[in-house]
Amino acid sequence: MKKLYNILFGGGKKKVPKETVETRGMHMPALDIPVDEKFTMNFKQNGGKFLYCDSIDEIYSTLDKIIIENEWQDQTFFSMDPRLIEKFSSQDINFTDKPNKSDVFFTTCEHLIAQNGSILVSENQLKERKLHDLPSNLIVFATTSQMIENIGEGLKIIKKKYKNSIPTNITTIKHFQPTPDNSDDFLTYGSSSKNLYLLLLEDL
Repeated sequence: MKKLYNILFGGGKKKVPKETVETRGMHMPALDIPVDEKFTMNFKQNGGKFLYCDSIDEIYSTLDKIIIENEWQDQTFFSMDPRLIEKFSSQDINFTDKPNKSDVFFTTCEHLIAQNGSILVSENQLKERKLHDLPSNLIVFATTSQMIENIGEGLKIIKKKYKNSIPTNITTIKHFQPTPDNSDDFLTYGSSSKNLYLLLLEDL
């Protein structure tokens, strides 16, 4: 997969015209562009804050900047992923497993969906909770290898990966800013808009 740095900061040879991004309707045929470029374009259209990093040290540094920018130095982060907590244990972050004790949800995800720029999650990240039960600020840690074309592909991979213990509560986080209608597909029905940062680590 081509380095996303080129896509985000203008080094790539292939560019999607601005008018194409702004005028295409949701029911138009999919653009014939690489998965990483398509996800980046749609995710940013949804209002997400995209932060590409090529090392875990850069992830740590970028997270520090997010915390400072939002004045979250004294904020406890809500997380339900022990592996994520362990990975960031060297950082000066306090974690809680109670969502009402935090304004920030820190999580991983199952996949990044290029087709609509959404984040596919399951009970592995949410347990039994619904999106509207979570804090309004989300920080998602993911890798470039988690990018896939569409939700159907994501569901197939989940089924193959987990086999006889397929996770429940599978849904997508798609709306990262207020929208007039956020029920355009069954996986986002009833969800609420979130202020979302994506920390994306290059692993390909």
